[in-house]
Amino acid sequence: MKVAYVFATNMASTHKLATMILPQLEQNIHGAEVVGMMFFDDNIFCLRRTDPVGERLAKVAAERGMLLMVCDQCALRRHLAEGDFTQCGLGQVKPKGLVEGVVAGCFPQFYAAVAVDPPAYVITL
Repeated sequence: MKVAYVFATNMASTHKLATMILPQLEQNIHGAEVVGMMFFDDNIFCLRRTDPVGERLAKVAAERGMLLMVCDQCALRRHLAEGDFTQCGLGQVKPKGLVEGVVAGCFPQFYAAVAVDPPAYVITL
């Protein structure tokens, strides 16, 4: 079964990703194939370059071809992207200071990216 995760609630990346999902992915015991992850609000902070969780996740994502996307507007507000708000949703905002492989976008880019290898479920945490 293929899934995509959307980290939208407070501390979803700190608790659910860092202490449950990521260790399971690293041990190959998660039980589902994760095709993508989308990060909103402060959840994007775990993807900063040198963050231990982000670095571990980037390694897993690279090995498995997993999408790691940050909300372009959320990243701009936190100075973790280059561009301006008029570019949000167009795929023109570029991440900065984040781990290797992360892209910035909004729902149009997320849907297009996961459509290449569609998940059976999109799970919001």
